[in-house]
Amino acid sequence: MASTLLTSCTSQKDRTQFKNTDIEYQSSAGNLVDIVKAYWGDERKQATPTTDIPVQAITREQLLRDSHDAVYRLGHSTILLRLDGEFILLDPVFSERAFPVQWMGPKRFHQPPISIEQLPEIKAVIISHDHYDHLDKQAIKQLEHKVDTFVTPLKVGDHLRSWGVTDNKIMELNWWQHIQLDSLKITATPAQHFSGRGLFDRDQTLWASWVIQGWDSNIFFSGDSGYFDGFKQIGEKYGPFDITLMETGAYHRLWSDIHMMPEQSLQAHIDVKGKVMVPIHNGTFDLSLHDWFEPLETIHQLADENGVEIRTPIFGAELKTRSPVKTANWWQQPEVSSEVALVEN
Repeated sequence: MASTLLTSCTSQKDRTQFKNTDIEYQSSAGNLVDIVKAYWGDERKQATPTTDIPVQAITREQLLRDSHDAVYRLGHSTILLRLDGEFILLDPVFSERAFPVQWMGPKRFHQPPISIEQLPEIKAVIISHDHYDHLDKQAIKQLEHKVDTFVTPLKVGDHLRSWGVTDNKIMELNWWQHIQLDSLKITATPAQHFSGRGLFDRDQTLWASWVIQGWDSNIFFSGDSGYFDGFKQIGEKYGPFDITLMETGAYHRLWSDIHMMPEQSLQAHIDVKGKVMVPIHNGTFDLSLHDWFEPLETIHQLADENGVEIRTPIFGAELKTRSPVKTANWWQQPEVSSEVALVEN
């Protein structure tokens, strides 16, 4: 049924580990040394924004007033979807820092466009994997009372149970499995990544990309992934997609096996047969060694060169799935435009 490989490891107690189909990603001592050297030699001019990032506030009343299918980018990989009149929340991260503790670690560049308290009732929360910039413990605990179903890859539900989410609200899926929630079909699809929230739980939970289908809209959510042949298989099975929410950020050649470089993100969009690409995994946290705006600049240039439709809405702005209007290049500041070639959308 699934392409995921499950193996039993010999240790103090047996445990389940998950593996990628195309590569076996392991960090070697040499790789870690190279990463330390790269961070030590960091010469970025703008690791973080020098001016406020524009955010369009959203209210519950606004969300409930309309019924058309829409995408709202709330930050990083956190997305609110309205499909078939229902709300789906992807990788909800609302905490100030994407880290095990809130007194250190990557800090938000901007506040979310809407608070958890203001969110309407949520049909489903979908989690791509258990890393801290995608699975926020405090957000899950605050959301629990207003969410019908939490949909996760295998074993990620264990985290939610330990945080107080009732078991009957959790649905865990392997790759190629799906759940039907009224008119909405949610399918777990492969990704090339890894998992773990501590020192001793590496790859004990599964990671996934997701296909979200409603009456009128077909959405692909990449989660985190390196580039691999699985994207073509997803496109053949479930494409074309009206919108692809495609990871484009926090990349580096040293970890390109599990985070796509921009040209690979564009190719993945093409592989899954996407119509319009929305680059995500950028603009909220400093998680790599590129300038904060670089992913958006680079993917715009690549999309323009390859005739690919791309949209980069301001955080909180509505993007209709069936007729997504062109968006402004909101990240371009005077100090940016003096150093890079600007590409109009």
